[in-house]
Amino acid sequence: MRVEYRRRVTTSRKPRGPYRKSIERRERILDAALEAFAELGDRGTSLQEIADRVGVKQPALMYYFSSREELLLAALERRDVLNTEVARSARADESFVAGVRHYMEQPGLIKLYVTLMSAATDPQHRGHEFFVERYSDLTSVVAEGLEARQLEARARGDVAAEDMARLLMAVLDGLQVQWLFDPTLDLARLAEVFMRLCAGPEVPGSEPRAGETAGEIGSAG
Repeated sequence: MRVEYRRRVTTSRKPRGPYRKSIERRERILDAALEAFAELGDRGTSLQEIADRVGVKQPALMYYFSSREELLLAALERRDVLNTEVARSARADESFVAGVRHYMEQPGLIKLYVTLMSAATDPQHRGHEFFVERYSDLTSVVAEGLEARQLEARARGDVAAEDMARLLMAVLDGLQVQWLFDPTLDLARLAEVFMRLCAGPEVPGSEPRAGETAGEIGSAG
């Protein structure tokens, strides 16, 4: 089962001319922001740091993003899209662990995500609607994947797929918070344990051997 983040704005036509250049520069800014946040974290990353990495003056960033907060949220959305690409590049039965391990490789982004997520619980926060939509989108996609597995008898049928999907989102968020306190935690392994619980009782004789994980039970990324 894969979890793919869906862009809210899509188009079937490729932009041309100045508009295309504008989009390309915006993408360069987001890539630079992701790199900076991943390396330095939220507090250690200034707009000037990002501008220097892109090779532009700081005011140029404000042309594409009205505030630092808007840039932070756009960076998180970009992170979700890139995480989906990582999951797609892995085998179907390993996409879940691949996606979670991708999180673990970017400690600064984990801290940024947890910080913004907590602040955005305030309905007046600029990121509130972003997280509301994100949870709604991801929960729907995960639930669809679990429902398909239920029909194939590969996921337990005594629990609603949407309930399991919401619990999975809660587990992933909670594990990221715990990881900030204890970076030795293996988030991928723990998330796989939860997916094994979603799969229900194991078939006798199918217990994993020492060193194996539950990657073949299901995946999300």
